[in-house]
Amino acid sequence: MIRTVESQPASAPVLAAYSYCETVTGQQARNFAYGIRLLPAPERRAMSALYAFSRRVDDIGDGALPDDVKVTRLEDTRALLSRIRDGAVDEDDTDPVAVALAHAATRFPIPLGGLDELIDGVRMDVRGETYETWDDLKVYCRCVAGAIGRLSLGVFGTEHGARGAERAPEYADTLGLALQLTNILRDVREDAEGGRTYLPADDLAKFGCSAGFDGPTPPEGADFAGLVHFEVRRARALFAEGYRLLPLLDRRSGACVAAMAGIYRRLLDRIEREPEAVLRGRVSLPGREKAYVAVRGLSGLDTRHVNRRAVRGRA
Repeated sequence: MIRTVESQPASAPVLAAYSYCETVTGQQARNFAYGIRLLPAPERRAMSALYAFSRRVDDIGDGALPDDVKVTRLEDTRALLSRIRDGAVDEDDTDPVAVALAHAATRFPIPLGGLDELIDGVRMDVRGETYETWDDLKVYCRCVAGAIGRLSLGVFGTEHGARGAERAPEYADTLGLALQLTNILRDVREDAEGGRTYLPADDLAKFGCSAGFDGPTPPEGADFAGLVHFEVRRARALFAEGYRLLPLLDRRSGACVAAMAGIYRRLLDRIEREPEAVLRGRVSLPGREKAYVAVRGLSGLDTRHVNRRAVRGRA
């Protein structure tokens, strides 16, 4: 997917819409914001528009409204997406997120159907779906995270002539799964308090955790550490596959992806070292550590590491 960008500058109303989206992103998605700040302005703005729209969808699902109202609002948002896709939103629209996303979609080959998938995934949340197996959970993860990876690839594009570029959407999707599984592990207590269980039922049963997580300690007799380490290994395998995307991107896009993924990999490290910490509160990284990961991404260290592994794999 070679990126094409039109050269016509954005108008003042469009720039104001992008500024709104960047503010939303900076306030609501600090991990994401650390990554996209490494991008050139047009790509950074487009990613902020994608995030702001996605955040709107997530907020509907996570809000306190009755489920039937949530479904109505999700479908209203889907209708707005259809208007954006059909070119029916212009710079005079009063919705800054719609204005920014509509403009971004004219500059980059963004597969907007991925946002339909996100809405589908949030509807699964509203229905309170649970997942028996990892294969079942993957369907959900691909809707709410894999699709975001593929949408982002529409902004990043791939390097001209990059070997294996045809697999970039697959790698982006897999990296999204890795990030989402890390989120699920980090938020296991918070989700349980909200009445949601994401980890597969057969995994929970295998480690004696079917009773759930409604307190700061694991269920009595459960091998909670074993469960966490099992899921961490699964996430690491997804990261390893998804990181094959990095050499296919230009330097700054690769740095952005490496920074975002690197933050989540470090979260995974912390969760692995102290599994029960996720039951006591949200595990996070300090700002200075996130900044270090961003610098590491911009330096290309992660991309070069992936390249070396790929060469060894072909040898």
